[in-house]
Amino acid sequence: MMNDKLVFLGLLYFIQGIPYGLQSSLLPVYLRGASHSLTRISLTKILYFPWVLKVIWAPLVDRTGTKRCWLVGTVAGLALTCLVSATISPDVQYMGVVGSLLAMNVLASVQDIAADGVAVRLLRGQGELGLGNTVQVVGYKAGSVFAGGGLLAVIDVAGWGWMFALLACVYGGVALFVWGAPVLDGESVWGQGEGRRGSKDVMQPWKVWRKLLSVPGTPWMMFYVFTYKLGEQGAITMFPLFLLDHHMTARELGLWNGVVAMAFSICGSSVGGFLLSQYSIGMLMRRVFMMRTVSMVFQSSLLVVLEPSPLMKGMAVLSLSLQHFIAGLITTLTFTTMMNCTQRAEESIQATHYSFLATLEVLGKLSFSALAGGMVDTVGFPIAFIIFLFLTSSSALHVWRATETGVLKEQLKEQPQ
Repeated sequence: MMNDKLVFLGLLYFIQGIPYGLQSSLLPVYLRGASHSLTRISLTKILYFPWVLKVIWAPLVDRTGTKRCWLVGTVAGLALTCLVSATISPDVQYMGVVGSLLAMNVLASVQDIAADGVAVRLLRGQGELGLGNTVQVVGYKAGSVFAGGGLLAVIDVAGWGWMFALLACVYGGVALFVWGAPVLDGESVWGQGEGRRGSKDVMQPWKVWRKLLSVPGTPWMMFYVFTYKLGEQGAITMFPLFLLDHHMTARELGLWNGVVAMAFSICGSSVGGFLLSQYSIGMLMRRVFMMRTVSMVFQSSLLVVLEPSPLMKGMAVLSLSLQHFIAGLITTLTFTTMMNCTQRAEESIQATHYSFLATLEVLGKLSFSALAGGMVDTVGFPIAFIIFLFLTSSSALHVWRATETGVLKEQLKEQPQ
């Protein structure tokens, strides 16, 4: 039964990662190759905005219909969107590309609410939470690698139309799989005893927000998920473009940043799930956040080497790989901590609570990613990376203090069962 849960959740999160891979790896390289400014490239992050808004309609998904219907409807919608996108010519229909990717983000964000609601209720115990969140993060990143690195490498051969036709087939197959998935067969009993009360609350949103904020640990989690990726996100967004300007071609960057580095990220997420079964979350977070700070110091030091050389390329690939490995570790730890917090909430608001935290996480990354390009254009790469390093160090200090006196203190010595 546990394997069925993991396969089901992994597939859902895999297809969620596809729009992100298209926009984070394929689109920036395409625009930079067409000589667009870093500021304009960063502003394309606005296409992620539906992920910020998902908390608005999360109560609707939480309390109306079934999760199976929401999942099948949104995945089928993604398949139709890809079919339409296959007819677009990106060279002359730029706004058509923007519109199709925006539609994909809207549908994927709604699907994410339903998938998170299913995950919160299917996973029980710290062992299942660790494995489930590992599958969540790895599945999402695998989808991102498939769409970003893999499709970037073959788009010149296959073409835009065939690429989206393939994606339409992938989404269509997943929609059929979800329709018949046995892990959702007991869904009708999940909400028994709370349906009437939930229906009243959805008409009184202030009561929902009051319940969300009263869940133990929520205020700390809100600040943490909004800020923990700021410095890291700036570096992950801008360092590959620094390499594109000085050291690597778009094809090399597609391989090293879109495939190899993301493979390290997936490996880090997988290792995170294993470590969660051996050690407490608090102890792991303290050590991994310090490792990330050291990694940022190493990467920032490479900015002073502007002359292309095999040694520089090797050091850059090492930096990218290390950075993504640690980022994968931190993401698994963070999403496990989020789900742990959400499970303290009433069942009638669990998907909404988790979506709320996940929205803040996306908002933090989105807002800073959108500003990072303008920051580099204004002050240059070296000063911008000093700012990124400061933010990364502040996140490590915030986590350290939480394990000493805050909400993570009780998890510092707590061993997994």
